[in-house]
Amino acid sequence: MSGNEQPLAGKEQYLHGHHPSVLRIHEARTVDNSASYLAPYLKPGMTLLDVGAGPGTITIDFARRLDPGHVIGIDPSQEVVDRAVARAVTEGVTNVSFTTGNVYELEYEDDSFDIVHAHQVLQYMADPVKALQEMRRVVKPGGIIAARDVDYGGVRWYPWVPGIEVWRDLYQKVSRLYGGEPDAGPQLKDWALRAGFETVRCTASIWCFSDREDREWWGGAWSERALASTFATQALESGLATQEELEEISAAWLEWVDAENGVFDMPHNEILAWK
Repeated sequence: MSGNEQPLAGKEQYLHGHHPSVLRIHEARTVDNSASYLAPYLKPGMTLLDVGAGPGTITIDFARRLDPGHVIGIDPSQEVVDRAVARAVTEGVTNVSFTTGNVYELEYEDDSFDIVHAHQVLQYMADPVKALQEMRRVVKPGGIIAARDVDYGGVRWYPWVPGIEVWRDLYQKVSRLYGGEPDAGPQLKDWALRAGFETVRCTASIWCFSDREDREWWGGAWSERALASTFATQALESGLATQEELEEISAAWLEWVDAENGVFDMPHNEILAWK
């Protein structure tokens, strides 16, 4: 915890919601840009559970690589599950299925999967160790738990637009208030060890948004999310921000987008943990 915010009892929830500005970011994710650390371990015929699959782009990519093995994606939102199912049908990928699910209570037998994967999930969990223990339960002996999460405290940008610093600090406060840990990345290894894993490999990677297209994609999305996503609603309802402050954050993102020398770096950690 940092600052004076205290978690709201029973308020653990996904911080961003499913506004179109959020989903278009998620729908650009693939194994190459979001799970490359796991790619060398993917073998045709393997079974994989993708926890927090969202709109399913990474999940479907896994399915193509693991065919004829079956891949299951779970997410707590029926809305995004339906979206993922439709995507798989449109893309003609038949060895993947999607359903709603809760990472704390996975509806699968012990030792069911070769790999259990979670991308940007544990940062939203009030009890990430418990989530990892449940993921460990359903992976086969010798199987892999793979998880990747960002470190919001380590994000860097140039030029130094002050409103983005306000956004970063507000994001951390809102996240922690609703039971999450926005600086999850560097803590993944510790959580895995506490969950009972003895062999844990930790790596790091970074998303860098710099050219005009990337700046418009990332900064443009956040200029909307600052005003229209669940993040904005939670910031207002909790009293951590005013509408005027959110509008200033939105404008700051657009200012950064327009900077020809603009760069935004998001550091991540990844873990591979063997059962």
